[in-house]
Amino acid sequence: MKPTLQLKLSTGLILTPQLKQSIELLQLSTLELNQEISRILQENPLLERDESMGREEIVTNQEEALSSIETNAHQEDEEHAEMLSDWPDDNLYTNQESFFSYHSSDEEHDYTSLISKPTSLREHLLMQISTRQCSDQEKKMAELLIDSLDDDGYFTQDIQELAELLPNELNISTTDLESTLLLIQQLDPLGVGARNLQECLTIQLAALPDSTPLRAEALRLIRDHLESVATKNFALLKKIINCDDDQLQSIYQLITQLNPKPGDAFNATTARYVIPDIIISKINDEWVVQLNPDAVPRIRVNHLYADILKQNHSDTSQLLKEQLKEARWFIRNIGQRMLTILRVSQAIIEHQQAFLEEGEIAIRPLVMREIAETLKLHESTISRVTTQKYMRTPHGIFELKYFFGSHIPNQNGEAQSAIAIRSLIKQLIQNEDRKKPLSDSSISKMLAQQDIVIARRTVAKYRELMHIPPTNLRKTL
Repeated sequence: MKPTLQLKLSTGLILTPQLKQSIELLQLSTLELNQEISRILQENPLLERDESMGREEIVTNQEEALSSIETNAHQEDEEHAEMLSDWPDDNLYTNQESFFSYHSSDEEHDYTSLISKPTSLREHLLMQISTRQCSDQEKKMAELLIDSLDDDGYFTQDIQELAELLPNELNISTTDLESTLLLIQQLDPLGVGARNLQECLTIQLAALPDSTPLRAEALRLIRDHLESVATKNFALLKKIINCDDDQLQSIYQLITQLNPKPGDAFNATTARYVIPDIIISKINDEWVVQLNPDAVPRIRVNHLYADILKQNHSDTSQLLKEQLKEARWFIRNIGQRMLTILRVSQAIIEHQQAFLEEGEIAIRPLVMREIAETLKLHESTISRVTTQKYMRTPHGIFELKYFFGSHIPNQNGEAQSAIAIRSLIKQLIQNEDRKKPLSDSSISKMLAQQDIVIARRTVAKYRELMHIPPTNLRKTL
């Protein structure tokens, strides 16, 4: 086949590096953004942190400043000479107070705290073993068993299999390991080293003084009828130990005071603090949406290198000019990111005024398409903005995506937010009679009386999403 040349005309979408960077910055969380800024600062000497501006600076006309930033963000520098000639305009982002007006209060400055490294369960147990009069071999066996405990403090491995894995020259038998495990079960916290929940609770009960009221009855129920205790089958339990309601309640309270996860206290991970991107406050009886100054990056162009560029036209300065251009685009893209977060947050709050006044129970149905149409943005942009961005409201800190969700039509043809329905279910359960807790069917009927028609299985699904146990586990004597 004879080769030929052909011309083909086609259209396509090509992302410029600046636009690609803008999209990438938009979907980053505040923590990820700070990490990205740290990386860029190391790579680009034309950028530096702006430590000069304090968070106490207030600009009253926020909307006018934001409009100015939005306009400037779309202006491209066509030539390096133009960038240098309009250098005094580099305050596009250094005057960052124009991004927010902030009203301080006594409850501020409480986002972080210093946390010391907690002691692990392994360290806690080994420290106790070191104070015991044990042989070196016993301490090594104890260390081996302690290393085999799970996060809750349980020993879930098979001792015989563990003994078979040990070298023969150590001469450690299954009996030796079992004796050492009994030693571990005597350590603090009580119940550690247990092989199952029954043994864990039994160890804790057995450690109580013999004079403890109803201790023997509690031990009997744990050893022989733990499943009935877990399901709160009080009628059967009364027959088993032949007692009245008051005695059974005392026995049940004694059991519930035990710790089913003795190692849990040592599993506390370092708290993850969320710095909200947006702060909602009420000023002069109006809800005001503001950027959180603690979430606004403070960076600017390095003036020292800028002065060098004005005086030097060598090949080195050409590289710096490219970095200057990248620096200015990075600053503008961050500015555009903060502006978009603010605009989307303002649009959300306009739809959720009732939530601010009354809480979750008043949240209204909302889909991303509504916000996208209001702001003339694409839904994918709204999705990026609302992911891992947080808003501080009078009712707590929420991810922006929280305010969107499914809805259920009521009998009047109006839509009801699934979040509001879950909140209403939670409210009904909180106000129920604990001796006669509401079933899922009863809750469904009560909601129907309020023109909210949902099936029993839907109530059960919402209840499970809120980690609320079923009727039999909520019942008390």
